[in-house]
Amino acid sequence: MKNVKRNVLQTANYLKLALITCLLFCSCQGNSGNQQNNTADANTLIGAGSTFDYPLFSKQFAEYHKTTGLKVNYQSIGSGGGILQLINKTVDFGASDAPLNEEQTHKAGAPVLHIPVTAGAVVLSYNLPGVTDTLKLSPGVLAGIFLGEIKKWNDPKLTTINPDVTLPDLDIVIVHRSDGSGTTNIFTTYLGKVSAEWGKKVGEGSSIYWPTGLGGKGNEGVAGLVKQIPGAIGYVELAYALPNNMAIAKVQNKAGNYIFPDIASVTAAANMQIPQDARISLTNTDAVDGYPISGLSWIIIYREQGYNKRSADKVAKLIKLTWWQIHEGQQYSAALFYAPLSQNAVAVGEQILRSATYDGKVIIK
Repeated sequence: MKNVKRNVLQTANYLKLALITCLLFCSCQGNSGNQQNNTADANTLIGAGSTFDYPLFSKQFAEYHKTTGLKVNYQSIGSGGGILQLINKTVDFGASDAPLNEEQTHKAGAPVLHIPVTAGAVVLSYNLPGVTDTLKLSPGVLAGIFLGEIKKWNDPKLTTINPDVTLPDLDIVIVHRSDGSGTTNIFTTYLGKVSAEWGKKVGEGSSIYWPTGLGGKGNEGVAGLVKQIPGAIGYVELAYALPNNMAIAKVQNKAGNYIFPDIASVTAAANMQIPQDARISLTNTDAVDGYPISGLSWIIIYREQGYNKRSADKVAKLIKLTWWQIHEGQQYSAALFYAPLSQNAVAVGEQILRSATYDGKVIIK
């Protein structure tokens, strides 16, 4: 009976096979994961997580498919969701803009690798009808806005640092993420570094209790709300703001310079020694020309890949894909407003991938 079913699946067209795979994947999420891994298309990998990475991943996976035929079904559900699905072993890989925290590491039950895949900027985008100038935001003003203490766009704290801009008497509407988000982690980690009040009242993390504002799901949701609401300000990944012609603020860095987020300023922020586990924050950089709300993003996988009866072939395809992403795949970064990985980050990523094993044996020698 199993042989008959296998033959049917092999002779079905792609659309039918994808539907069967999807149904089997969804039905087994509460189980051990064996069924999903045994029945999924052998030439398809499933990933989930960061919306921060989604524009880059879409391009990378499309190009990789052209040359290898491998399909990648990536679900842009937020870093928190990607980590959860990896822990539940319902995906082949996760993607996150925040490393696993202590609780997530405990729940994972086995070592998880963090492979740096890109660097990008979390930007402050705003909707001020009639204002065409680029706004400047200092750390104190930015924290005051998101704490709900600065409520009007013409507040003296804003007009003082923007003397050449006529700011309207308009309420500030905060827009933040409603889902577990690595983008939120980068933003709140930055605020925690520059504002003692933020650290005391709110804190840092992928999911926090916001003092004020509206929630949007994913970078897409936040960007959509900012575009719709006059007076809104929210934080999104640069790759979402620029293609949508959204206004973007300059942010004052540690050196006192107001920096516009672009590839050069993110590259400057990321030009640092990367630790051997690649888990590092780029926020509040010391670089005089670095954008202060920059961050790395990671592909996350289990170090031991021989779980849930995963095939050696599928594991090899996953490792080869990730290796390609941190090498050849970097050529697609700049056009999508991501900073290509530094040589140091690539070298660290290589060593981490070389530590991955299948049934105790290293995969890449």
